[in-house]
Amino acid sequence: MADKTLFEKIRDREIPATLVYEDDLCIAFRDIAPQAPVHILVVPRKPIPRVGLADDADEAVLGRLLLAAGRIARAEGVADSGFRLVINHGKDGGEAVPHLHVHLLAGRQMEWPPG
Repeated sequence: MADKTLFEKIRDREIPATLVYEDDLCIAFRDIAPQAPVHILVVPRKPIPRVGLADDADEAVLGRLLLAAGRIARAEGVADSGFRLVINHGKDGGEAVPHLHVHLLAGRQMEWPPG
């Protein structure tokens, strides 16, 4: 069996995290190195390595990640002022953990173009 990713360990409660949302397809928790006043990671329970490796069977999970991000933004009180969703893919895309996740960033003015 392959080693679990950091996010699988959080999902399985082997590593503590500040959870803000969970359902049958995903969990969300505060980032330990926030890049904005609100920085939450929305992670599928299923370990999909990265968005470009998802397939048709993952369609419901991918949709749920975005719907959950919107729900979380409303619960955090940042939906009206605005927020940014980021998905990194691969080393050059800034991926640090090989488990698909959506960054929800809010609470400050975001710049364009990003990083």
